[in-house]
Amino acid sequence: MPHAPSRLIYGCMGLGGDWTPGVVTPAAIDQAAAAIEAALSIGVSVFDHADIYRFGKSETAFGEVLKRTPGLRERIEIQTKCGIRLDADHAPYDLSTIVARVDDSLARLGVDYVDTLLLHRPDPLLEPAEVVDAVADLHAAGKIRALGVSNMSGAQIAFLQRETPLPIVVNQLEMSLLRRDWVDSTVLVNHPDAADNTFPHGTLEYCASNGVRLQAWGALAQGRYSGAPFATCTAAEEAASALVQTLAEAKNTTREAIVLGWLMRHPARIDPVLGSSDPTRIRACGDAAHQAATMTRDEWFALYLAARGRPLP
Repeated sequence: MPHAPSRLIYGCMGLGGDWTPGVVTPAAIDQAAAAIEAALSIGVSVFDHADIYRFGKSETAFGEVLKRTPGLRERIEIQTKCGIRLDADHAPYDLSTIVARVDDSLARLGVDYVDTLLLHRPDPLLEPAEVVDAVADLHAAGKIRALGVSNMSGAQIAFLQRETPLPIVVNQLEMSLLRRDWVDSTVLVNHPDAADNTFPHGTLEYCASNGVRLQAWGALAQGRYSGAPFATCTAAEEAASALVQTLAEAKNTTREAIVLGWLMRHPARIDPVLGSSDPTRIRACGDAAHQAATMTRDEWFALYLAARGRPLP
């Protein structure tokens, strides 16, 4: 029986084949279908894309699965991103061609609209009026239903929000048990160690205060704490992995559920993005919300301190 709707998001970056331009193969479409089915089986209803993933092949593969599965589009939400360019002859960050980029995504996905458009990265040459006009045109045409951002600070979101009447509803950041700078920024205030932390302080607070949902990319840390092989690991990573395993065994759950539950336990209500294309590993994440709800303060801090590898001030 399918799970109830989940706060987990399925990230489609691993779908579509290799990282080269070209045609999506039948095998890649079959792989995408299996991954999507696994995500649906644990209650996932939000699917995350970007126009650059696999040079557009991720969106194409997903679109082919939608064609195979009547009624699926009406059961899910699709979000995609634009603002990064992979072609070497252009600037790497570019928010000057939003309308064309969204039209290309819609064509690859084979849909009339996406539920949320995310601006993928800050563009240092951003012209606010240009972005506002493009977003307004897309929204008025029914091609996007909501606006979000990715990899932006609270100050950058506030700057954009002053310019556009469309609410910014999502900010997607790298957040995990491995990438803990977002936590450290809140506990190292008025401490010298804060000078080494590059996470923009106040971003979590801005999002919480302004109704901006936080999504965590890289949430599973590429499996570093859940059994994926790595050539080298630090002592802290080994200690955290051992604690994850101990908690998973004690709670009769998976290591993935513990790692994601740690993120979801935080009061910022972080929604993890699952990046794996392995159906078994995707299904292993299904217990994350329960683990978040039952994780104690002591368990949360034990995981944080083990991964951090040094005491808090």
